[in-house]
Amino acid sequence: MEETVIVIMLKDSKTGFLEKELGCYKITENENLIYNTYAFEDDGKTKVCMKITTDREVEDWEFEAIYDYYDCETILPFVTSIEEDIDCYNPTWCITFDFVNNIEEMEEKIDKIINLHQQELQSVYEAISDKRDEY
Repeated sequence: MEETVIVIMLKDSKTGFLEKELGCYKITENENLIYNTYAFEDDGKTKVCMKITTDREVEDWEFEAIYDYYDCETILPFVTSIEEDIDCYNPTWCITFDFVNNIEEMEEKIDKIINLHQQELQSVYEAISDKRDEY
């Protein structure tokens, strides 16, 4: 299986520019669920903002159904916040979590979050498969 490497950059809160590389992290599966990611400073702590999305383009009726059936509680124990981002083409969630300087720990954290998200998406796809007429 091929690895994907993501780079997390620190975003300047005033200019919005990415100014400093914090690290590179190997993602071995479900990398297609990551829409984008960056880090930011919040009260002296470094946080990561990661947008996670679906693994495919969804039909119009599925957009709302996925949000309705997605249980944010699945990944909430591993992140500091999760919010729906309805401005994206496909269902997308903006999650934040604490940055960890240790590369292995950070890779494990990202993998855990992404794998839980994938499991929740599969559960949602199954739950909405017969709900087209309701949307």
